[in-house]
Parts: sequence; structure tokens; C-alpha cells
Amino acid sequence: MRFDTKIAVIVRDDLADWQKLNVTAFLSSGLSRATDDIVGKPYEDASGNTYLPMFREPVVVYAADTPGLFRAHTRALSRCLPTALFTEELFGTDNEDDNRAAIRTIEAPDLNLVGLALYGPRDQVDKVTRGLRPHR
Repeated sequence: MRFDTKIAVIVRDDLADWQKLNVTAFLSSGLSRATDDIVGKPYEDASGNTYLPMFREPVVVYAADTPGLFRAHTRALSRCLPTALFTEELFGTDNEDDNRAAIRTIEAPDLNLVGLALYGPRDQVDKVTRGLRPHR
């Protein structure tokens, strides 16, 4: 099935593996609130156990260097796409109040981005991620 929308996560390619996974998880959680229909229905196994719903469509994870991440950030903002971000500073905080405070002190062009996640019409997300390679 081809969706009209797309979910993309972009992670800076020079991070340690644990950081890449952590950033991807945090960014994905942010997108879960992008729209009411981004998440599907709960799951249930044959034993009757229920499980939390997940995104209704695949998530494409991209790798980017610092300039590529900044370029994607600029493109996403110019298209007003729902975007989540993770900066280098957030590795040094341990709660969401400090996370928001750390972001608030930095102008957009000066953000030390390590990851972005975005959601929107497929063609718009493709324009934002143009030139990036899928993460391996």
C-alpha cells in the first residue's frame, strides 16, 4: 500500500549507535501527536492480550551529515511540516522541562541538530529529504 503521507526520521550519521537509537525513539514519540490519524488501532493477539497502537504507515529513517540535517531542517520549516527535533544539548539533560529550556535558548540557525522527524504529504517530505540516504 502506498500512503499519501510519509513519516521520516533523519539522524546525524556520526552519532554512537546507542545515540542513534535513542534519538530515533524520542523523535518518533514526538510525531505520534502530529495528527489524530497518524497512529492506527490497538493490536490484540489470539490470547486476548492487547497492545498499544503504532504508526499506521512505515517510518523511513535517513542518515545525514550536519549540513544535510540543517538543510532538511530549513526545508521542513519552510513547508510548515510537523517536525520534531533533537539537539546535542539534549544528551546532557534528564527531563523534558530542561529539554525545552535548552532548545528555547538557541536560534534556529544555531541549533546543534542530531536528528529530525517529520510528517506530511509524501511529495513534501520527499522534497525535504532529497539528497539524503536511507540509514543502514
